[in-house]
Amino acid sequence: MPIAMSEVRDNKALSRFELAVEGATAFANYRRAADRVIITHTETPPSLRGRGVASQLVKGALELIRAERLKVVAGCSFVVDYLDAHPEYADLAG
Repeated sequence: MPIAMSEVRDNKALSRFELAVEGATAFANYRRAADRVIITHTETPPSLRGRGVASQLVKGALELIRAERLKVVAGCSFVVDYLDAHPEYADLAG
């Protein structure tokens, strides 16, 4: 059975990307610097771990960053690993 996920959204008030899943929220904190978005920390609630939620979160965040024509700086190891595994986002590395 597929996971019921919402769309990734940019919660600018909290400076984080969010993905709501089954009543819980995974998030990626960021800070902006000029034309870059520095993702500093990703967190997935324990009940959602091991199900690909963090990957969907990062993918959605990268799509939002691309749509704004910004670059991304991976400030946490999960995002570093995701970018290494997904060369289709190499153009966003800044």
